[in-house]
Amino acid sequence: MISRTQFECLRKLVDGGEVAASRLRSDIADELLAEGYLTVRARGSRRLYSAINPSALRNYLSNRFDELRDFDSAPPMISDRTTRARQAKVSGNSKVVSVRSCPGFPVNSYEPIECRLNDHVIVIAPTKGSFVFINDWQSFSIPANVTVVGVENMENFIRIRNQRRLFSKYMDSHGFCSRLLFVSRYPQSDDLRSWLKTIPNRYIHFGDFDLEGIEIFLTSFYCYLGERASFLIPDDIEKRLASGSTLRYNMQYASTRNVSTYIPELQRLIAMIHHYHRCYDQEGYIEL
Repeated sequence: MISRTQFECLRKLVDGGEVAASRLRSDIADELLAEGYLTVRARGSRRLYSAINPSALRNYLSNRFDELRDFDSAPPMISDRTTRARQAKVSGNSKVVSVRSCPGFPVNSYEPIECRLNDHVIVIAPTKGSFVFINDWQSFSIPANVTVVGVENMENFIRIRNQRRLFSKYMDSHGFCSRLLFVSRYPQSDDLRSWLKTIPNRYIHFGDFDLEGIEIFLTSFYCYLGERASFLIPDDIEKRLASGSTLRYNMQYASTRNVSTYIPELQRLIAMIHHYHRCYDQEGYIEL
């Protein structure tokens, strides 16, 4: 794959200029030298490459690298915002540059929430058993009086209506806004966190009640969002932990035993997990 930096070096050579040997990737330089397209000259301690025949070099590169088939179209194709459609149109190959074909994250709600996407109103009100996927998340905005709930596991995310009593009780006891927009990190990426950093809304993390789940919250969300992020801890969690999974606790212990926090209620949950030597998965809160 040709990076933008390497493209600029090759373009300079094709235009008849010189490029410092330290700037051109060694595998590319070795190939072009072996094929007889480059010459080298010394300037003090520096080595400089130049094209023996710039036109021949351009033809070789166009045939050798799909992303350089058209030098005029190469810059946008190798940029961070390229698409597979653009790559296929230019080179016939949609996989020249690795591109995430489905950036974004899914959202869900059990009551209509009027949001905005690309300056257009969009009402988030998925039918039971479905959700909405926000692809252009940079242009997605929500009302200030909506609390965002991040749901780690997909079964919980899809079946939010079966957990409505849990969410309502938690929101009432903590004085949070009861209008909830549920979000998921599936597929795994930083898009959700990046979006959360751009909005002022409160964020509540709903994940497994184990040391790994707490560590995910602390390292992936709390350290970026600060005090507006909290971990959902049901009032009956101790009872559930008492009959939870010892196997999961033992499997995680070596890598997560030192997880700790200055957040009092979360540290109490950590102490509880260590006391019972057990974990409890969030799917247990889905009402059947």
